[in-house]
Amino acid sequence: MAMPKWERKARIFLCVFGMCLSVYALHVELSRESNPDYRAMCDLGESVSCSKVFTSRWGRGFGLVQFFVDKDSPLNQPNSVLGIIFYTLQMGMGLSLSKKAAVFLVFSSWVSVAGSLYLASILAFVLGDFCMVCVSTYIINFALLYTNLKRRGAVEGMKEKTG
Repeated sequence: MAMPKWERKARIFLCVFGMCLSVYALHVELSRESNPDYRAMCDLGESVSCSKVFTSRWGRGFGLVQFFVDKDSPLNQPNSVLGIIFYTLQMGMGLSLSKKAAVFLVFSSWVSVAGSLYLASILAFVLGDFCMVCVSTYIINFALLYTNLKRRGAVEGMKEKTG
């Protein structure tokens, strides 16, 4: 038995789109760090600025890692790097039909949704900004959670049918 075709297509679309957004976010952050006058396509105004968000303290290690290591530590990576890793793992683990992979996909999706809710609250209530790239990744993370919950149910159903 195979997974429904919609699940595979949805996963590929969401992961590729998420990776593209994460790579773009990394590009914006690195460009802004090397040239403070750099203006990204997603910088539409004072309160609609992705580069402002990406270069804030919350743009690296969720703003939390710097409390445990130096802010310039290799462990304090941009959130976009974490996004690239997350979407790569989601795509790769999505190839497996095992129950363990399904559980990992759901667990990592819940972690990404928790991170999205945290960062969305920082965006709205601390930075007072709107970041189109950020909000798009939050939507992708919720959609991946839905997809992974459906997948886990399908994998459990397949295992019951096969014995």
